[in-house]
Amino acid sequence: MLDRAAFIRAETRLLPVPHVPEIRLHLAQEATELWQHTEDELGEIGLPPPFWAFAWAGGQALARYCLDNPAIVSGRSVLDVASGSGLVAIAAARAGAARVEAADIDAFAAVAMTLNAAENGVSIAPRLEDLTGRDEGWDVVLAGDIFYDRDIASRMAEWLHALALRGATVLIGDPGRSYLPAADLEELAAYQVPVTRSLEDVDVKLTKVWRFRL
Repeated sequence: MLDRAAFIRAETRLLPVPHVPEIRLHLAQEATELWQHTEDELGEIGLPPPFWAFAWAGGQALARYCLDNPAIVSGRSVLDVASGSGLVAIAAARAGAARVEAADIDAFAAVAMTLNAAENGVSIAPRLEDLTGRDEGWDVVLAGDIFYDRDIASRMAEWLHALALRGATVLIGDPGRSYLPAADLEELAAYQVPVTRSLEDVDVKLTKVWRFRL
């Protein structure tokens, strides 16, 4: 069985996040090469892309927003959706959240976020499952870069809107992905976020933090 923690350490570098330099993550330089290495190590094809190895624009914006506005999460229970590297969850923990859960369906992500949390001196609770449609009473729900796929976006938007209507603080970080339901949202903040050119075809993306109009 592959030692995922050893694999992550070998295939990434511990680096400061460009827009959130007070947080350091295990990050990769090139997505396709890492993806191939992952499939080779496991002897499988069709594995999910290594989203956990990159600091995506929406996550960077949400993390920055939480650190700059700690009252949003301080003393509250937080869920980070599609957490990947755990960046947003780590920022929420550093901003004083009482409990932070970080959900992802990729087993590599669950390990990566645990390693990254330890490197940043905080504790988060990984959830290796799809929580879409569930409500466990979270005070705050954070979601970065989730609107890139039509089907996923539709399910996520319906779920997150329902949580917001219930009274949860729901914040979305997004650089203008194709299926962002912008008409249903209001902008809270905007940042020029450095990104990985091989993934985004640019060096900087205008990225916004949003909440639902209720």
